[in-house]
Amino acid sequence: MEPSRTPDPAPRPRPASIRVRWFKRFIILATLAAVAGVTASFRIGRHYAVEGYTAARRAVIYQLTGLGPDRAEIEADWARRRALGVARTTEVLTKFYDHADPAMKRLFDVAGMDPEHGLVRYGRGDQAFLISPQVFERDDSGRSYRFRPNMKSVWLRQITLRDGPFGLFLVPDDPAHREAATNAGAIVDEPSITTTNSWGLRGPEPDPDAPLRGVVLGDSFMQGMFNPDDQTPPVLLAKRLGELEGEEVSIANTGHLGYSPEQYYFSLLEYGPRMKPRFVVVSVCPNDFGNEFDILYGRPDWLDEAAYWLDRIYGWCRANDAIFLLVPVPSFPQVESRREDGFYPGLVCNVFNGPPSRYLDPLDRFVDENLRLKLEARRAGESYARCKLYNRHIDDDHFSPLGAAIWADAVARRLSLIMATSG
Repeated sequence: MEPSRTPDPAPRPRPASIRVRWFKRFIILATLAAVAGVTASFRIGRHYAVEGYTAARRAVIYQLTGLGPDRAEIEADWARRRALGVARTTEVLTKFYDHADPAMKRLFDVAGMDPEHGLVRYGRGDQAFLISPQVFERDDSGRSYRFRPNMKSVWLRQITLRDGPFGLFLVPDDPAHREAATNAGAIVDEPSITTTNSWGLRGPEPDPDAPLRGVVLGDSFMQGMFNPDDQTPPVLLAKRLGELEGEEVSIANTGHLGYSPEQYYFSLLEYGPRMKPRFVVVSVCPNDFGNEFDILYGRPDWLDEAAYWLDRIYGWCRANDAIFLLVPVPSFPQVESRREDGFYPGLVCNVFNGPPSRYLDPLDRFVDENLRLKLEARRAGESYARCKLYNRHIDDDHFSPLGAAIWADAVARRLSLIMATSG
């Protein structure tokens, strides 16, 4: 066996090799600097840069300390994400408007939804969208936006915005808006005429002196999207509960399209002390917990965040001796195809800390009523292709007046039982 020997040292790089290596590093660093410079020159790019830096910084800190974010950090993170969403939507709006045809541009101008005047705000999570400042106004106290009081408006449907912003066309109901909508190919949805009261809420004027008072918190489902003023869930709830209790019921309907549990909470802070409610109904739907219908498949994006705000609402109710009732909206796929309720509303039920009576899932009521309507149609020799509890005839997923009535009856019966058994 040959004796072992110390291996020869690796040859030292030649000066030329060192220069090539440093030149390559310089090119990479210069490229990264150039990309960063270009990115930072755009408003959205600056948001992305800050977002990336913040995420990286948090990851390092959490890895080193083993701690999670505190509430201030969480809210700062949401503020950054929302600012990014607003910036992105604003830029998309500007590009779309600059290339829109005259009729569409005219509609945006008349509705005040052009880049100079349009109200771009965030809704649930970090979702930003465009709404008319003639119907809504900015709210920086936690709600993001709110209805203007004493307004009459109407929904426009079938507006095609190719490569355009996410826009919600609830506009003032007057000849100028109707003419601009018709010329742009939109449909004026006549049953959806919406009026707001002096509180800036949809529905009749709330009466803080009524014998039985309530507050309903929710989004477009409670607002009653595409339904007449007298066919929204809260209006029908007041009527049905009044029948069961034998006394006048007044409800402040705080439902606004796009709202989330965070905005429900700040709505309660505003209207709760004015109304001094006997009960507070919190209506939640799948996209309160994540994008689109992700929660139906076990992928909630912000379940913990929603749970935080629901818990604060529940705490307010306990502190003010008001009955709290959490009611998840049954989604139309759960009624029409597969219910798959293990994730939604199952996960919602799991994060609720209150007693069983304060949680109401009306899904079975909707399934039963859908079967009854099918049977009724069959006996009459009529077709029943789509569930009539939702506005499926116009390809909309919100409650129809029939669905709103079923929701109202289920909620009224539970509230009546709670009040009868409470001390």
